[in-house]
Amino acid sequence: MSAQQTAHHIGDLGRLCNRDPISIEPTADIVAAAGLMREKHIGFLVVAEMQPARGGKRVVGVLTDRDIVVAVVAREVDPRDLRVSDVMTPNPLIVSEECSIDAALGFMRDAGVRRVPVVRADGNLCGVLSLDDVLERLAAQLSSVAGCIRSEQRAERIVRP
Repeated sequence: MSAQQTAHHIGDLGRLCNRDPISIEPTADIVAAAGLMREKHIGFLVVAEMQPARGGKRVVGVLTDRDIVVAVVAREVDPRDLRVSDVMTPNPLIVSEECSIDAALGFMRDAGVRRVPVVRADGNLCGVLSLDDVLERLAAQLSSVAGCIRSEQRAERIVRP
């Protein structure tokens, strides 16, 4: 299957999401997770287990910088005593790369989340959709709308000086 054919089978959401998700194993320690967040300049990690037989990663949770603050720092717990699985949100909302953007946004609204792991048809992690991704798309679309209006006004001035 060519790259063009593969892209055709990926839904709009699959093309919009970040296709290079940063993940961590549930057995990793919290200090390592916080270090990874700092290194990558992100506040969200997908917690995933390797599935060698399936050739990918299965999503088992998510971990945010807020989770670490609320569950570790605010409770004055020693982070060296905790694993990612102790702090993560288990069984998070997950959407398929073939899901529509509108449906994904509805699911995100209902769940009260700003980011969501995206999986392929086989259930393996393939991306993360964030509201930032959606806002970038909307900004580009609004810019195109504004360009249409400017072009129409220019054409009007030429046709009817």
